[in-house]
Amino acid sequence: MTPLVSIIIPVYNAAPWLAETIMSALAQTWPQREIIVVDDGSTDNSLAIARGFERSGVTVVTQPNRGASAARNHGLRLAAGDFIQFLDADDILAPEKLERQIARLATLPAGRVASGSWARFVTTPAEGVFSPEPAWRDLTGVEFLLLHYREGWMMPPIAWLTPRALVEIAGPWREDLSLNDDGEYFGRVLLASAGIAFCGEARSYYRSQVPGSLSRRSDRRALESLWLSTELNCDRLVGACGTSPAARAAAANGWRRLAFECYPVAPDLATAAEKRCASLGGSPYPLPVTGTFKRIAAIFGWRAAKRLQGLLRAHKSN
Repeated sequence: MTPLVSIIIPVYNAAPWLAETIMSALAQTWPQREIIVVDDGSTDNSLAIARGFERSGVTVVTQPNRGASAARNHGLRLAAGDFIQFLDADDILAPEKLERQIARLATLPAGRVASGSWARFVTTPAEGVFSPEPAWRDLTGVEFLLLHYREGWMMPPIAWLTPRALVEIAGPWREDLSLNDDGEYFGRVLLASAGIAFCGEARSYYRSQVPGSLSRRSDRRALESLWLSTELNCDRLVGACGTSPAARAAAANGWRRLAFECYPVAPDLATAAEKRCASLGGSPYPLPVTGTFKRIAAIFGWRAAKRLQGLLRAHKSN
């Protein structure tokens, strides 16, 4: 029997991009699919745009504003698919994305999650450049998380295709998270999986620099969410690897990067993250900085360099 794919699209005030996103889901060459749009209390005309696609077979539901994770969980409760594709309301699927990933998974034992190549764009997918990264290959879940916390490599939600069985093992999205809710969720999926099947021909397009995007937030609430997601994933990674020095070093680096991210908005979180880093033996990896910032940090420390960076940005904006 041909498996069904459920494409779940959480929406909050995405009117400028939503139609293009839904059309990319409708354009999939994989024939057995359902598209579920969950409007999370939008105050623009996103809901009206989504309802315009109901005659094309798109299911549209709405809920009071509770966040993207709650919208995805609502979609999961409605989904009947054998595979789940999460699609943010400003991203784009290439037409053969699902077909390519399902074909790759069909050649492998059950229990694997599929990943694919992805490109960033700002205005149009034609801007996207597919540049191979270290995570663009078959990996175990542990290997992917080691890469992520050592070097910062990632996969956006759109790049994954997840068997329903793994979704049920991993459990629902955490609705108390905002920033990096996807990193925490897919961390659970990957550790529950038998591995990652990478499919370079399965392409997707990840929109960047969206005004008001959650991934661009750095307020206290967002940083607290990032803290919790880091704690959950790093604890799971170390727990899965026992006394592995590589896992402890990668987790320590995750905490160090978090300290860097939190300062100076939340200096207490930065200090606490540095303590977590030290408890794991410290990070042997350099911070992801270059150029003038790196030279200033080498002399005065990264905290002073970040304060100076903030002052310069404030000056330029005046």
